[in-house]
Amino acid sequence: MKSTKCAIALGSNLGDSLATLKSAIATLNNTPEITVKSHSSWYKTAPVGPPQPDYINACAILEVALEPKQLLAALLEIEIKFNRIRREKWGPRTLDLDLLLYDDLILETPTLTLPHPRMTERAFVLVPLAEIAPDWVHPVTKSAIDQLVQKVNCSGVQKMKV
Repeated sequence: MKSTKCAIALGSNLGDSLATLKSAIATLNNTPEITVKSHSSWYKTAPVGPPQPDYINACAILEVALEPKQLLAALLEIEIKFNRIRREKWGPRTLDLDLLLYDDLILETPTLTLPHPRMTERAFVLVPLAEIAPDWVHPVTKSAIDQLVQKVNCSGVQKMKV
């Protein structure tokens, strides 16, 4: 299978979030058929959903030799390794890995929608993604990521000095 460029979002707000996210990047890179090509800076972001601690978020560009469902399964498996427990929608978590873009694929299945259905509304996704993939064109909106980021309120997203 040929390799495919993908974008993922990473987030954490429980435990040592920065250590978890760095370790998740290393775990991804050590997963067969996944290569981390780049990742953004780390961003402190205000949470969406119920009251909870701030998040640390980032995005990464991957080269994968996996089909979208296989990649999603690998991401979910890595979340479990980092003790991800799904209690409430948009609740706090040790690790969240979201598949944002799989090349320019548009896909809708019961378990996976590509591109990620809410990514264009989320500054905590678009700000780090624009840092590493500003020219990537969203296959539905036909806008580049650096154009999409200008349409959201980015005030709750602060680059961390680490």
